[in-house]
Formats: sequence, structure tokens, C-alpha cells
Amino acid sequence: MGSMYRNSEGFSDPTAGKAISNAMREYKEKQRAIHRRRLEIKGRKKVYVISRFSGDIPENVKKAQTYGRYVIRKRCIPVASHLLYPQMLDMAADGAETAEARELGTMFGLALLAVCDEAWCFTSGDSEDVISEGMKMELEEAGRLGIPIKMIKGEEVWKEKR
Repeated sequence: MGSMYRNSEGFSDPTAGKAISNAMREYKEKQRAIHRRRLEIKGRKKVYVISRFSGDIPENVKKAQTYGRYVIRKRCIPVASHLLYPQMLDMAADGAETAEARELGTMFGLALLAVCDEAWCFTSGDSEDVISEGMKMELEEAGRLGIPIKMIKGEEVWKEKR
């Protein structure tokens, strides 16, 4: 029958053994559930977020953050390089940047795009929020790589946000 739980005096204690066995089973079940949840999250589709950065940078950063949250609500992993690299490279909040910093940020972003499952391009009806040169480059690269592109109007995001 296997080893029976023994108390501190060495006597067989099946009741305590059963309680410990039940506690261990519950613990292992919880650990398996945590592992399954983590696997599900890590296995979600990676979505490259294409949205305007140039122009009104503070406002466009807020929009990109909202778009990222939208992607998360759709049970995907957002990849928004324009929220990441400007903070690391020589790109000031006022839009001042060096040509090298812009090139590095763009190339780093395109490298991330290459590992994504889809690219979602967010625009709004504002005349200022048309597709920028950087967005065009990302859309062309996604097309070249055969990555599916989804065009989303900002209004769709704002409607769902409420």
C-alpha cells in the first residue's frame, strides 16, 4: 500500500495522512490552473499596433495607449514600438529627434512587427490623424511579410471604451 503517514512519535496516523494528501492535491490543482492560465496568456496572438506618433505626440501617445488596451480587451498581446523606443532613443517629447534615433526606432519597430501574428492600423476621422509616413512604412512591411492587416477606426475603440 505504500508508506503511511506517521506522527512525531512514529505511530501510524491515517487521518493526518489523508488531510496532508488532500492539501497537496488541492495545491497541485491550483498550480496546474495557474500554469494553464499563464500558457493561455503567453499563447495569445501578438498584434502590432500601427497608429500615428508624429504631430501632437502627447495626444498620440495617449491614443496609442488606448489602442493597446483595446488589443488587450480583444484577448491579444499588443506590440506598440512607438510607445517603447522613443523613451530609450534620442527622441524628445517636443518631437526633436536625430535622424539616427528615428532610423533605429523605425528599424527596431519593424523587427518587432516581423514576429507579430497581425498588424492593426488605427485611424480616426480627424484630418490630422491620417496615415503618416511611418505608418505607411509599417503597413508596407506587414504586407511584404504576409502579416494580416486589420484597419480600425478610432471611433470603434472609443465606442467600446464606454
